[in-house]
Amino acid sequence: MEIKGYTYGYDARKGMLTDPRASESMEKLASLGTNWVCLAMPIEQEHFYSTTFGFDYRKNSTDKELTFAIDKLKSLGQHICLKPMLNCADGTWRAHIGFPEADWGDTNYWKEWFSCYTAFICHYAEIAEDTGCEMLCIGCEMLGTERKEDYWRALIAEVRKVYSGKLVYNANHGKERSIRWFDAVDYIGTSAYYPVSKGAGATLEEMCAAWEYHKKDLAALSAELGKKIIFMEIGCRSASGCSAMPWDFTHRDLPYDEDEQANFFESAMKSMWKEEWFSGFFWWDWYTFLPKRENELGFSIYGKKAEKIVREWYINK
Repeated sequence: MEIKGYTYGYDARKGMLTDPRASESMEKLASLGTNWVCLAMPIEQEHFYSTTFGFDYRKNSTDKELTFAIDKLKSLGQHICLKPMLNCADGTWRAHIGFPEADWGDTNYWKEWFSCYTAFICHYAEIAEDTGCEMLCIGCEMLGTERKEDYWRALIAEVRKVYSGKLVYNANHGKERSIRWFDAVDYIGTSAYYPVSKGAGATLEEMCAAWEYHKKDLAALSAELGKKIIFMEIGCRSASGCSAMPWDFTHRDLPYDEDEQANFFESAMKSMWKEEWFSGFFWWDWYTFLPKRENELGFSIYGKKAEKIVREWYINK
């Protein structure tokens, strides 16, 4: 397995990455046996239809803080995939960012947005180059924009002018084939929140059987494009029923269930580990500060059964 990874830093806000609690969390993360960390850096645009966006000096992690985290993780033996991410401040999923094909008046919506987005990605591409990050993720679940092939190819060309490492794009599960420009990046990335049960109570064996179904098209796509696949995001909350909707983060009324979360992790490891077309996992996600309580209902595996499973696979397999 090339990438024994985890995602880190998505919840970080200004000042957090240089806090001693962040260093403690990064050290605990490395103790799992990881060799890669996907360092997520979120920025927001106001609405899904906004054509421009920028750095928020009140809450976004600074370049200095980001560099500190990269250096810390590298000192812990980690390769780094830097992942600048664009969200919507109004809570709309980034997949809905998009504009009509016909412009109104003198406004070229797509041109303006891609101009801003390209500058955003190139800024972090320069940081990735200067700090020795081995990989850069140029986008995450941007479904509404993916059909704009020419713009994406132009963005990739600009990024390659300033960054010499590997490039990946993070599609959404089940939507990988809609992206016609995957040939321009080095890996096929996807958020692998594939449902592996029909509800609470599924066994490990049932989840493994579900993975066999999902794997078929991914293997075929890898063969067609001649590129390996990375699960840029994958995970499951420690809440009953979440293996049927691993992407879920909203249902807070579900009962705590770390066994179901553990089975999800184990089933993915067992199903994917030896596939030659598969490069590895960036599990979602390791919190910037360790959770204050271990039995929280989120994606964290800290202190839960799934943590032992990750450590066993990453260190002993």
